[in-house]
Amino acid sequence: MRFDTIIVGSGLAGLSLALRLADKQKVCLITKKSLQGGASYMAQGGIAAVLGEDDSTESHVKDTLIAGAGLCNEEVVRHVVREGPDAIQWLIDLHVPFTPDPLEAGHFHLTREGGHSHRRIIHAADATGQAVQRTLIERILANPNITVLENHMAIDLITTAKLGLDDNRCLGLYALDSLENRVKSIAADSTVLATGGAGKVYLYTTNPDTATGDGVAIGWRAGCRVSDMEFIQFHPTCLYHPSEKSFLISESLRGEGGILRLPDGTRFMPEHDERAELAPRDIVARAIDFEMKKRGIECVYLDMTHKGTEFLRSHFPTIYSKCLELGINISKEPIPVVPAAHYQCGGLMTDLRGKTDIPNLYAIGETACTGLHGANRLASNSLLECLVFSKAAADSILNAQKQESIELPLWDESRVTDADEEIVIHHNWSELRRFMWNYVGIVRTRKRLERAQNRIRLLAEEIDEYYSNFRVSQDLLELRNLVLTAELIVRSAMLRTESRGLHYSRDYPDRLDAAYDSVLKQ
Repeated sequence: MRFDTIIVGSGLAGLSLALRLADKQKVCLITKKSLQGGASYMAQGGIAAVLGEDDSTESHVKDTLIAGAGLCNEEVVRHVVREGPDAIQWLIDLHVPFTPDPLEAGHFHLTREGGHSHRRIIHAADATGQAVQRTLIERILANPNITVLENHMAIDLITTAKLGLDDNRCLGLYALDSLENRVKSIAADSTVLATGGAGKVYLYTTNPDTATGDGVAIGWRAGCRVSDMEFIQFHPTCLYHPSEKSFLISESLRGEGGILRLPDGTRFMPEHDERAELAPRDIVARAIDFEMKKRGIECVYLDMTHKGTEFLRSHFPTIYSKCLELGINISKEPIPVVPAAHYQCGGLMTDLRGKTDIPNLYAIGETACTGLHGANRLASNSLLECLVFSKAAADSILNAQKQESIELPLWDESRVTDADEEIVIHHNWSELRRFMWNYVGIVRTRKRLERAQNRIRLLAEEIDEYYSNFRVSQDLLELRNLVLTAELIVRSAMLRTESRGLHYSRDYPDRLDAAYDSVLKQ
């Protein structure tokens, strides 16, 4: 199979890029499950951009830099913030149904989230990702220049270096067709990794099951550098309920006056930060983690009962109805919440056009480390980053010179057999997620990191042997990627002898005067 561009991933970054390219190119969009899957579809809060008359570019830049704890690339931050209003207008022109302002006709309602000094979050009630993705998917499916391959998982990139040629550029990739259980070679002039994050490396996460670090692992194996992988954002408020293990309680609730309380009703955030519930996510997550461990409690509570039923139904219909299904009336009782792994700030290193170290290979969205987020992502900057960098990557791809195509080798299965026991995969998956949660979570120590590193080494050896001897399956590929991503997270964390942003170490509780990126290379 041959296309002009292959895009791996169907989140906002991938879909936006596909639409921007499809007028001039033949595009292949690969997604592990369906187009409706992924973290973008689950996003509740909204998209941050300077849209209000009382807001400014400087204010959004400042808020982003503060949240990033001195590690943001200011050039990238300014570029993304400046491009924000145009990116939102692009979605408006595509008829994304953003929530209108009830007080001002012709305007959209803007909410506020932690770390933001102004109301600048444009949203579609509390299901923004769903509204945006549905709008884009409708256009994707109607475009004859876009071939969608659902239930396909990228295995590895095919590069000239792997074929024994002198230069090293990306030629395409191998992808597993999960339904037909066969591997396809897919060639393209440009390949884009937009596979999202790696939340499933942790026991508790807000991420979908597809978030297994595929893009970072695939890019690393091909020779890309990765940066700042130790900065894993733990969302402070994931619903704590035995029937729902990954339902997010949006930051917008705290932006609209939500109060975090202990089981006895005591408010605790003012003791941890003067911004209280509106402090950045890393501070709120650590505060909750501290209170839970100190008091031996399983969760804390987010109280919205003072806002009233009508307000909650109209502003947060998805959260209101989901909680009601589970027997929690949020207008009358507080919501039980716990922190959970939410967002990967690091990733494959890219420039302002989304280019990686390997020619013809791009990375956008959560898979990439652009320098925007630094040591901690500001709320609702992630979808903005997807939009801005999908446009930048599209411009770069469309202006790139075409190179001579090379016939790709077929996938070789001649020396492998069917797996005899799948239980090995499931056992290793469970073990990995549990020790990553215990040893490489919200609060870390050197000893915990070393313990995790030793266990990862043993798992990696076992998985490599399994991969070498048996036919690939999606479960095996995901586990292989998760273990590699976990290794990169731990190695990055061990490089950082300080506490900064999302990385908090008991051994190094202070922040160094100078900020540096933790860069790993082959």
